[in-house]
Amino acid sequence: MAIRNATDETFAQETSSGLVIADLGAPWCGPCKMIAPVLEEIDEEQGDQMNIVKVDIDENMETAQKYGVMSVPTLLFFKDGELVDQSVGFKPKEEIVSIAEKHA
Repeated sequence: MAIRNATDETFAQETSSGLVIADLGAPWCGPCKMIAPVLEEIDEEQGDQMNIVKVDIDENMETAQKYGVMSVPTLLFFKDGELVDQSVGFKPKEEIVSIAEKHA
């Protein structure tokens, strides 16, 4: 599957079913740029097991505020619409996959 962009309006729907990693970040954020290829690699390898959505916090402040995002990138892990875990800052692929697999 491809990584999709979510907005304040579509976020609940995008995270409502299955395992979803929501990447809340911003275009100006260095660590966000570093994590992007890692998430793309995860999507290529495990896209059939989980979905990944990106949220630009500058354009979608409502979602960022709702989940108390203070630093980017913040990864929110959802299982069937429920927030089950989160991670702040750049993390290597293995760590992101490990967090996700705990909730698969």
